[in-house]
Amino acid sequence: MNSVQTISGIQARNYIDGQWVASARQFESLNPADTREVVGVAPLSTAADAAQAVEAAKRAFETWREQSWVRRAEIIDNFAQLMKRDLEEMSRLVTRECGKPLNEGRADVVEALHMAQYVAGMGRQPNGFAVSSEIPAKDAFILRKPKGVIVCITPWNFPVAIPLWAILPSVLAGNTVVFKPSEETPICGHKLMELFAEAGFPPGVINIVHGTGEEAGDALVKHPDVAAILFTGSRAVGKYIQQTAAVDLYKFVATEMGGKNATIVLADADLDIAVNACVLGAFKTSGQRCVSSGRLIVDRKIEPKFTQMFLDKARRVRVGNGLRDDVFMGPLINQDGIAKWKHHNARATEEGGEVLLDGKHLTDGDYAYGHFVEPFVYRFKQYKQSTFCLREEAFSPHVAIIGVDGMEEAVRVYNDTEYGLSMAVITEDYRKWRWVRDHADYGLGYVNLPSIGAEVHLPFGGVKSSGNGHPGAEGIIDSVTHRIAFTVNHAREIVMAQGLSTKV
Repeated sequence: MNSVQTISGIQARNYIDGQWVASARQFESLNPADTREVVGVAPLSTAADAAQAVEAAKRAFETWREQSWVRRAEIIDNFAQLMKRDLEEMSRLVTRECGKPLNEGRADVVEALHMAQYVAGMGRQPNGFAVSSEIPAKDAFILRKPKGVIVCITPWNFPVAIPLWAILPSVLAGNTVVFKPSEETPICGHKLMELFAEAGFPPGVINIVHGTGEEAGDALVKHPDVAAILFTGSRAVGKYIQQTAAVDLYKFVATEMGGKNATIVLADADLDIAVNACVLGAFKTSGQRCVSSGRLIVDRKIEPKFTQMFLDKARRVRVGNGLRDDVFMGPLINQDGIAKWKHHNARATEEGGEVLLDGKHLTDGDYAYGHFVEPFVYRFKQYKQSTFCLREEAFSPHVAIIGVDGMEEAVRVYNDTEYGLSMAVITEDYRKWRWVRDHADYGLGYVNLPSIGAEVHLPFGGVKSSGNGHPGAEGIIDSVTHRIAFTVNHAREIVMAQGLSTKV
């Protein structure tokens, strides 16, 4: 089935057991830059829809697991070729549905393509290895076996890349999948499902169920035939999924749940690099990345100069519809995002922050039908502990500059939050970045770079409340397979390890 374009945009469907399935209830996906545009309409799925998808995936698992890694990788390579063909179409769809500028929409799709290429290449790589036994006549192996039905629940801000981080390693390893995309970007999820079907995945191997987390998502998490849940999203939802899945002792959950990230700028920093890194880290995707830098922790020796340079550049950030070439920052995703941005800004003022750039909610002219805001920047010359604004994720262009005395205080301030996802440090001293590397709490670290910029062949995940230590992208293969031990005796008698006797 190709996408059906109607006056209400693209008509999405659930895809279950190789069939496109309609739903009695539907919801609209609107362009956050211009809410008069309906990007598409998608099913508002029920618990029964979710159960039907899990049952289809369970049936398909019995035959899909019998395919070789090489054969499964060949189908993933088919999918990669289709992504190349449709790259520009998908890039524009990402921008229209989630709002980020076209160069970011394209980067999302290119990252997804890179993930498909990477996973396809893994099909001919070792997926286990031999180890020495204590007994010379024995061969011992460690092998990977698929877990079964994997549920992939993904966010709206990377609606093409992040689903592939989870889905493709899962199916390569022999699992089957039920995919629930964010209700903010269902049409991007629908486009991916069209390409999965065209690539030749057998019925039931990849299924898609649209709808809300409260109904469709909750039913998937609670289904007894689900072996593992891969989730990227908010801390509250991730915590709920972990607690809910724990009722079934066999279920595995891998979560990535955002961060209160920071860029640390030390006294010897190259300020041009520092400012560019901080602008990118703070304002790309309008601050709506789980790795966005909401805190800029700057040595007091250079803080005044850094702050002036940063503000000069932040004032030049052009806000608007992401389909325009001159736009740096698109809209927030919805009205809830605007309300959260306003709340964090108000708390920053209440808690003593010095407002340096009082970003406005833009509502006039071209901004009238979108969710547009400007950067909000404030400063604490002395770090203030136990503040909401410095410790909680804003997920918007809301940025604090915090003055510190030296490297060790910078790391103490960085660590003073429940999150631990991404960190960047700007310094010309390798001894300093090495110390920061070893003492900060994070899953993704960068030197003389922004806190954003993940690559698919590296693990992606955090510590503390940012995740449970099971990263996505490269690292997800460990979450969707069992590492099993398998030992073979070649002798004509049984000789046991540790000297255990076989005499009766």
